[in-house]
Amino acid sequence: MKIFIAGGTGFVGGHVVRALLERGHQLTLLVHRRGRKQAGVEQVEGDITSPESFAGAVAGCDALINLVGIIREFPGRGISFERLHVQATANMVAAAVDAGVPRYLQMSALGTRPEAVSQYHRTKFLAEETVRASGLAWTIFRPSLIYGPQDAFVNMLADQLRLSPVFPVIGNGRYRLQPIHADDVARCFALALEMPETVGGCYELCGSDRLTFVELLDAVAAAMGRKAPLKPLMPLPLIRPLVRLLQRLPGFPITLDQLQMLLEESICDGGWREQFGVPPRDFRRSIGEYLRG
Repeated sequence: MKIFIAGGTGFVGGHVVRALLERGHQLTLLVHRRGRKQAGVEQVEGDITSPESFAGAVAGCDALINLVGIIREFPGRGISFERLHVQATANMVAAAVDAGVPRYLQMSALGTRPEAVSQYHRTKFLAEETVRASGLAWTIFRPSLIYGPQDAFVNMLADQLRLSPVFPVIGNGRYRLQPIHADDVARCFALALEMPETVGGCYELCGSDRLTFVELLDAVAAAMGRKAPLKPLMPLPLIRPLVRLLQRLPGFPITLDQLQMLLEESICDGGWREQFGVPPRDFRRSIGEYLRG
């Protein structure tokens, strides 16, 4: 198949590109600036928020994949959930419809729903609704926290643990996460293109390990060959006002949106495994492959 991908140069995008190339597909990546050439991959300079910059490259493709997403807004730089979740998806869908591309895969997020408290999840849902109303043969994926060698979250925790054996924990630390490896997510995207039964499906993706935040911290420390850190608890009534006050500072590590999503948990029943036949990677073993040393 000939596949057009937006968001293919990011962390998860790299894994998806590799999985698709291994299955013999030809890829066209939307990029801001051309980089190193890769066999089987064409690069098209453009911007997902400017449909005219990439519409011509969509013609003749068999499928479109939208992996674009942000976890934090920077309005002063034009980086907002509305622009990069909702409008970007509308642009991709319109390009697919106009070019007569039948197949469309969308990256969403676990916890996405219309009544969500976080703007992140609400805009992800609006993007999903655009896909569902498109008339395309679509499939939507809602992964939990995605981890892998170049991830942001697990590596951020590891960096903090390298600096100090003390890691303050927001709230009680018992909120749960069910991380999934980027390779597992990528395989689901690649397999969906070969599985007509996934058309019209919305799949929640999560790993096999359901960990509280405290357990996850200890797992990261163990993968690094370190002792479990001291974990003083920071009461939410004190943290929320502080985050509200400082979240607009570029260097501040968390926003109210991110705090809300952390406390809501990110877990699922794992039903996706039966559909795709992909046994998820073990979290502790996998992070040990790139954190030790």
